[in-house]
Order: sequence, then C-alpha cells, then structure tokens
Amino acid sequence: MLRGAIAASVTPLANSGASLDEDAFGPLVEFLAAGGVDGILACGTTGEGILLSLEERKRATELFLEARPPGFAVAAHCGAQTTADTVALASHAAVAGADAVAVIAPPYFELDERSLVEHFRAAADACAPLPFYVYEFAARSGYAIPVAVIERLREAAPNLAGLKVSDAPFGRVEPYLLEGLDVFIGSEPLVTQGLERGAAGAVSGLAAAFPELIAALVHERSPEAHRAVVQIREVLDRIPFHAALKAILAERGVPVREDVRAPLRSLTPEERSEAVGLLAAAPLNR
Repeated sequence: MLRGAIAASVTPLANSGASLDEDAFGPLVEFLAAGGVDGILACGTTGEGILLSLEERKRATELFLEARPPGFAVAAHCGAQTTADTVALASHAAVAGADAVAVIAPPYFELDERSLVEHFRAAADACAPLPFYVYEFAARSGYAIPVAVIERLREAAPNLAGLKVSDAPFGRVEPYLLEGLDVFIGSEPLVTQGLERGAAGAVSGLAAAFPELIAALVHERSPEAHRAVVQIREVLDRIPFHAALKAILAERGVPVREDVRAPLRSLTPEERSEAVGLLAAAPLNR
C-alpha cells in the first residue's frame, strides 16, 4: 500500500529525449528519498509515460526499482491507449517487484462505464495481488471517470486500494473521497484541504524537484509549504512543466538532463531562468 508523500517522478532522458538516461535514475531516486518523500510514481504524467514505448516504460520501472532504498515505495503507472498494452505493463510491474500499479483512463475515446470497468478490471487482475489505484485526471484523459465505475470496480477487483485524483477545483475531487479507499491528491494547492477531508496523501509532480516541500506539506500540513506550492504551481503551469522540473533538478545538483520527449519542448532561456528562480520560493528546501 502507498502512504504519505509520493513524488510523481520525471523520467531521465538523453539524446534530445530519444532514449532513457539510465545512469541518472539512481542519483534521482537518492535525491528524492533524501528529500523525505515516501516513494515515487514512475512513468506517470510527470514521467512522460504516455510518450514512451512499452519497452522503455518497462525498463524505466526496472531502473527505479533497482535504485530504491529500503522502505521506499515504487508504484508504476501502467495506463496506456489499449487494454492489451495496459495489461502488459501491469503484469510486468508485478513481476518486476513494484509496490503498486496505477492506471489512468485511456485518452481520446470517451469510454462508457462498462468499457471502463472492464479495462480497469483487466489491469487490476494483471497485477494482482498488488495494490491497484485508479488514476483520475480528466484534463489528461479527456473525461472524468464516473464514481459508479469505482463502485463497480470495488466488487470486481479485490486489490483496488484507492485512487490518485489530480482534478481541480476541490469540488471535482470530493466525489472520489470514498470510504474504504485511499485517495491521493494530485493538485498540490488542494493537498491540505484533501487531507482534512480524509485523503491518504499526495502524488505530486512538484515533489519530483521539491521533495522536501511536499513532504512538509503532507507530513506536517505546513502552511508555509502550502503557500510555496501555490506560488510555484502558478509559474510552472505557464511554462513547459517537464523541462522546467528537470532544469530545477539540474540546478539542485541532480544529474538529470533537461531533455524531454517530443512533442514536449525544452525551455527558452527566459523560461529556464524563471524555473530555477522558483528555488527561492521553496524555503523548506535544503
């Protein structure tokens, strides 16, 4: 089971984003663990997972798992366009030794309830008995997962443990705060409110570059951390997010390149300056 503050990790890339930068995975995991988060989500939205091939996603998961210290959780995001690819990734995550699997609703086609239940059940079955989490993010999948799907999935998939919900505002999160399921908040400005309403923690993209900040936000419910994440999110939401996080990591001494997978783009010099300048807005960082 996942707990606490989970970093939605970037995926280290090289060659202008064309390949995995395998040597960077270990230092990245070491940095995140030292920053106080409880684990990572590999190959999610922040990790550019949907842009990677199946073999790259499998290899990235393996590299994260090889690098994890004791007690540090590695969850694999296995959502893909087709059920077959999702099942293949979920099965691999279980065999490789991941601690949990998360799956977003397939993008492009707005699937009905029956299709979604069958898709998620197949993914959950493929990784059972690993804890399985539904990843709700309407802005990325293109539609919201009906709560009725979650309720039906509880009956169909005994390993359903909870959800990651990255929607905003909070009114879109609240329906998923279902009794008996662990909900992890994805939008950092909503984390404190979510915890007050019973959420189990956060799965945070900002934690990929600011792990101390999100650890303080989740573990201590720090008002200072809350103010900082609001300020940081306002900036990162208007420049290329993935490249910005990687530029910040490099500024912090982590050997992660700024390379991203096209059609994502790198930063302009002005954007890079704006991104690394955000370190001053995170006073809890060391």
